[in-house]
Amino acid sequence: MLLIIGALAYFSWPYLSENKDIQNIKTEIENLKENPELASVLEKLNSGINQLIWQVNEKKEELTQEEKLLPKVAKPELETPSERTFTIHNIGIGDGKGDVEKQLGAPKRTSVNEYGTEWHAYHENFQNFTMVAYSKDGTVNALYTNQDMIAAKNGIKYGASKETVRQTLGEPLGEIRKGLVYYQFQKDQDYDVYNIDDSYVTVFYDKHRNNTVTAIQIISEKLEQSKAGFYTEASDSLKEGFEYQLFDLTNASRVVHGLGILTWDDQVRVTARKHSADMAENSYFSHTNPKGQSPFDRMAEDDIAFSVAGENLAYGQFSSIFAHEGLMNSLGHRENILKPDFKLLGVGVAFGPKHEPYFTENFYSKRKF
Repeated sequence: MLLIIGALAYFSWPYLSENKDIQNIKTEIENLKENPELASVLEKLNSGINQLIWQVNEKKEELTQEEKLLPKVAKPELETPSERTFTIHNIGIGDGKGDVEKQLGAPKRTSVNEYGTEWHAYHENFQNFTMVAYSKDGTVNALYTNQDMIAAKNGIKYGASKETVRQTLGEPLGEIRKGLVYYQFQKDQDYDVYNIDDSYVTVFYDKHRNNTVTAIQIISEKLEQSKAGFYTEASDSLKEGFEYQLFDLTNASRVVHGLGILTWDDQVRVTARKHSADMAENSYFSHTNPKGQSPFDRMAEDDIAFSVAGENLAYGQFSSIFAHEGLMNSLGHRENILKPDFKLLGVGVAFGPKHEPYFTENFYSKRKF
């Protein structure tokens, strides 16, 4: 304001000194509005002030993102299991829900999973992230983490090499039988599946970190066999479950890499859902739709004002966990997940004719002006 007043005084002084009549002064001030030199100065001042406001807002948002990681949460002391091969966050298959929540507290989110049960997500600002599923009698029948929450009596832990895992556990399974049907695993996959302690243990590897253990999932045999096919029948509750699970998994990975957590955005979730539905209905898989629209075109069409944006797609994985781990092993998708500039995320899921899921993640930061 002082700069603007000063500019007005500077350009009006010659007129003020020659015209003492109040009405003349008012007239001359009105004429100043048409002065191109003054207009140019005011435009520069306005631009500078807007830029300063934008920088202040950016800094405030950065601080907000950093605060989402605070306070730092201590990692629990992991105990080597004596009876089971693996535990996650000192929890194993068969433990009671009451004992789990006495240790971890209430879940931050409960969402439907591909087994017809629910994942209960436990974490503090996405630190010490663990997902647990329970049977009807309240005992643990599934576990997952993509953080350093793994303990094993054979010494395998988060960050162990793929070679160490295979030397310790032997050759992984090549297939799983369900009834009269065998489901085969691809040989070039970035995970190994083992049958250990009456459970299916999936060890995920990060190929961008020298094929080291980055996550583990443990599913009881009984729960796995209760799932009749490769894909689960589509439903609105499963769609929403996959969406929120992929969001949580993304934030849990960002925390591991020292980044701020993303905020869920309902508006861009609509954009993501529409693209997933379009791909499912029209049998294609691409960032560019049949109309020739890019992710940025689709976001703009939905009145989303962004300064930076990105999109991840996944197709055919039978869960949000496998979709996320696959995206983390795809360099371009990984860069979106771990991009510091992104602040918001919406996830949209749709199902194809064989119940195969299509996942769309839309990341962005809002444009200030």
